[in-house]
Amino acid sequence: MKLATIGYERRTLPELIERLKAAQVDTLVDVRAIAASRRAGFSKTMLAASLRQAGIDYVHLRALGTPKEGRMAARAGRFHEMREIFERQLEEPAAQLELLRAAEIVQAHKAALLCFEADVSHCHRAIVAARICDAVGCEIENL
Repeated sequence: MKLATIGYERRTLPELIERLKAAQVDTLVDVRAIAASRRAGFSKTMLAASLRQAGIDYVHLRALGTPKEGRMAARAGRFHEMREIFERQLEEPAAQLELLRAAEIVQAHKAALLCFEADVSHCHRAIVAARICDAVGCEIENL
C-alpha cells in the first residue's frame, strides 16, 4: 500500500491530473487549510470538477492544512518554524479526526495528498503522510 503526495506549484492542472492517473491515484486528498488558489484550476470547486471528469475523487481535509502563521513562516523560508507550528496544529481535535479519516481513505483507495509546495521536504504534507503511514503501515510515494 502506497500513499502518494503531490504539489502543484510547478504544474498545470492537466499535468497534475496526468501524473495522478499515471500513478493510478483514485482519490485526491487536499490538505490545504484554504482550498483556493490564484493558479487557474486549483481552487476547490474547479479542481474537484476537473478531477471528477478524470475519474478521481476529491476530498478536502481543511484541518490538515497549515495555519496562517505556518504558511507565512514557510513563505519566508523558515521551514523549521512552519513544522513546529504545524505539529501543534496536528494535536487539535479536528486535525486528529481528519487524520483518522485520511487513514481510512488510504486503506480503501490509492490516494494522494495535495498541497501547493513543489518540494515535499518544505511542505507539511510530508508530516501528514508520515503520520498516516505510521498508523496504517504504508509507504510514501512523492509524485
